[in-house]
Amino acid sequence: MSLELATVGSTSGPVEVTWTSRDTLLYAVAVGAGAGDPAGELAFTTENSEGIDQQVLPVYGVLIVQNAGIPRDVGDYDPAALVHAEQSLTSARSLPVAGTALVSQTVAGIYDKGSGALVVTEAQAVDATSGELLLTARSSAFIKGEGGFGGSRGPTTAWTVPARSPDHVVSFATRPEQALLYRLCGDRNPLHSDPAFAARGGFESPILHGMCTYGITGRLLLDAACDGDPARFRSIEGRFTRPVTPGEELTVSMWRDDSAVLFTTTDSTGAVVIDKGTMTLAEAGAGRAAAIAADRRFRS
Repeated sequence: MSLELATVGSTSGPVEVTWTSRDTLLYAVAVGAGAGDPAGELAFTTENSEGIDQQVLPVYGVLIVQNAGIPRDVGDYDPAALVHAEQSLTSARSLPVAGTALVSQTVAGIYDKGSGALVVTEAQAVDATSGELLLTARSSAFIKGEGGFGGSRGPTTAWTVPARSPDHVVSFATRPEQALLYRLCGDRNPLHSDPAFAARGGFESPILHGMCTYGITGRLLLDAACDGDPARFRSIEGRFTRPVTPGEELTVSMWRDDSAVLFTTTDSTGAVVIDKGTMTLAEAGAGRAAAIAADRRFRS
């Protein structure tokens, strides 16, 4: 088995992806919106609450890319050796509650990490009607056993936890059936639902989708750092460090740094499950003005 370095720079797609109001509502509930307080996040969980317009959690953008189903065609490798390593999302504007996008994906890099290879892909989603950019998502997958080919190790990003107490610490207790709910958003990998399949992968029980942990983290960040306003969201990135078992409590620790928020997510034992986290945001009011201007362009 070997990876094809010549695939770097190649682009697949575009693939059309359509989502509905129901899809964005389901996603919000699947990443915990309304849990414990059904009236607390009605803008994300309902479409007909009096005086409240439906909005979309910004991190839903990664699901638009994922549901495009574009294969990562970078050569011959064992799919069981692949783990999701890093994920970033940058929003060009607030997502509409329903819409259609064209998604294209580019192999941005294949890096030699010694024990394995890091494959980086970048996807862009544009509005199918106007062609206006909606979002860019960058995903890194570590493939065990595919390193040692003498290539570059890739770029590194300086990131350290500030030497002070977090500005915000927010926790969310996932439910034992959290993965069963999240899989309805599109990821039907039996690793997250079938005990026998999970056992073959070396797990005592099915694990939570990494992107569910990512979505929960993004929702908690939005609430604490952006006052729940999606128009203030600009980007989020983080590195997955270990799996989460459904039912565990997730805790997001946040440090404000000018227009960014540094964060880590830990599980019930205190072990880090997402690190090197950074969220960027617009100032209060600026994001809303930009969203209104973008909506006007879309309607014109």
